Amino acid sequence: MIETMKWIRKPQNVTVENGKVYVTTQPHTDLWQNTYYHFCNDNAPLFLMETDEQYFSFTVKTEFHSSHHRFDQCGIVIYQDSKNWLKASCEYENDQFSNLGSVVTNLGYSDWAVTEIPADHKKIWYRLSRRADDYRIEYSFDGSTYHMMRIAHLWKGADTIQIGIYACSPEESSFTAVFSDLSMGKCMWQAHDGQQPDEDGDVKPQRKNII
Repeated sequence: MIETMKWIRKPQNVTVENGKVYVTTQPHTDLWQNTYYHFCNDNAPLFLMETDEQYFSFTVKTEFHSSHHRFDQCGIVIYQDSKNWLKASCEYENDQFSNLGSVVTNLGYSDWAVTEIPADHKKIWYRLSRRADDYRIEYSFDGSTYHMMRIAHLWKGADTIQIGIYACSPEESSFTAVFSDLSMGKCMWQAHDGQQPDEDGDVKPQRKNII
């Protein structure tokens, strides 16, 4: 499925080999809309595929050993247009801690939810699960045990979506992000107690590797 993924703002330095995507960020690249900072940044490189599947989980492993400057980040993203998207990533802050967080942007306004983690965490898995136009973001430090970051709604996330990976350096910085183990498979986010079963009877497609 890697052949179906396409770049929005392809970076100058990118390599795809041996099941991994290497992205070297360029300075002053970012995704943010309006809230608090009063600026709109929409120039981060995105590697995306389209899907209209209503129930699935998308996972990816990220490595960012060379991140070193405030806000250096890489992670997972759904990008519908400049004013409607969500992302999850680990943003470098200083030598002591980084910010593991997520941003949901609806109708041109972003939020930011974060928790501090030790700065020596340089490898994180993300799992993004979809149930119609609602989404759950999870993270893992070992690729096995996942912890929820948030549940969110996308106003423009009900039909076909563009999902994938991104990396950027909002300030005067550059680093290399490594993405691997990209996969799309069974929805790991089960219906809440009392909800009706999924429209497809909870039968999901088998896990399939993207790379």
